[in-house]
Amino acid sequence: RLITRIQVLQLDSVSVAVRAHYAPVFSRFGPYDRAVLDRAAWGPVAARSPRLLVEYWAHEAALMAVEDWPLLRWRMHRYRHGRWGSHIVRANPALADEILAAVADLGPATAGQIETHLAATPRRGKGPWWNRSDTKWVAEALFASGALTTATRVGFARHYDLVENVLPAEVLARTVDDHDAVRELVLRAGTALGVGTEADLRDYFRLSAGQTKPALADLVAAGELEPVTVAGWAAPAYLRAGQPVPRRDVGTALLCPFDPLIFFRPRVQRLFAFHYRLEIYLPAAQRRYGYYVWPFLLDGQLVARVDLKADRVGGVLQVLGAFVEDGRPPGPVADALAGELQTMASWLGLGAVRVGERGELAGVLRAALR
Repeated sequence: RLITRIQVLQLDSVSVAVRAHYAPVFSRFGPYDRAVLDRAAWGPVAARSPRLLVEYWAHEAALMAVEDWPLLRWRMHRYRHGRWGSHIVRANPALADEILAAVADLGPATAGQIETHLAATPRRGKGPWWNRSDTKWVAEALFASGALTTATRVGFARHYDLVENVLPAEVLARTVDDHDAVRELVLRAGTALGVGTEADLRDYFRLSAGQTKPALADLVAAGELEPVTVAGWAAPAYLRAGQPVPRRDVGTALLCPFDPLIFFRPRVQRLFAFHYRLEIYLPAAQRRYGYYVWPFLLDGQLVARVDLKADRVGGVLQVLGAFVEDGRPPGPVADALAGELQTMASWLGLGAVRVGERGELAGVLRAALR
């Protein structure tokens, strides 16, 4: 039901607190068994427990519903030579066939295992591609083109398999016209966001304006999206038809940097008056708030942010920095935030929350936790 609502769980390799795909489920449901999500995404394929989620470039790398695979086949066609490194794929046309044959022999395998298998296979002539980067590039191109998918992950390493070994035959056989697929994706984005501008809806599945605008016209004509005006927004907006509008928002949660609610930073600024940037790639001295900063949603408003790190050896959830937004009362914010942090620490199997010195909210939060 959650995936039906928000559509995607973005994947990211950063694990300083908890990996990105686990966090949005916690933010909405509270503590849950992460093994449930693992089984849905990467569990054994069996008739009695079919795969529920599959990886693809749905936003960025993301988990999405298996049934939605055909909606992105147009993107697979565009990525037939890969999303990146297409010059490597084009320069090694035989390597794609060799990799597919290797995966058919091996079953689920990493790029390194595929490369080792290829290197050990007798052949008439060893091509120029026998280095890890080319094998990985071409395997990723086959993933992007829909020939391979992720069978499982071990330590977050992707194990590739033939898509027909992972996804149901009826899903692979289903065809969707490209225009209809984009139209459905725009509608899904509208469902996930509730209300959004054309740019907001376009970003959710990383569509182009040329795709989104005709789809919007169709959806408005069909009565599935309603044009609306939002106070303070310069651009027209669209509301999912039949979407209930609550009298007030009491949503409270910590949001990881890759949460769907805050995917599109211009929308975050426009909706919450909250300037948010991911500072992972900045040198430490240039970071204003920290390495992996979680915004804090309190009663429907983004009121604070915390730089979090899970110290798994010490059994502590570290708050390296805590910052309250201008005009927000620190006391009530800290009280609510303390409860969320304690719940998160328990969920991650950590015994305590420890607050550092950075940020004007740090001292108040430390007192609230006591």
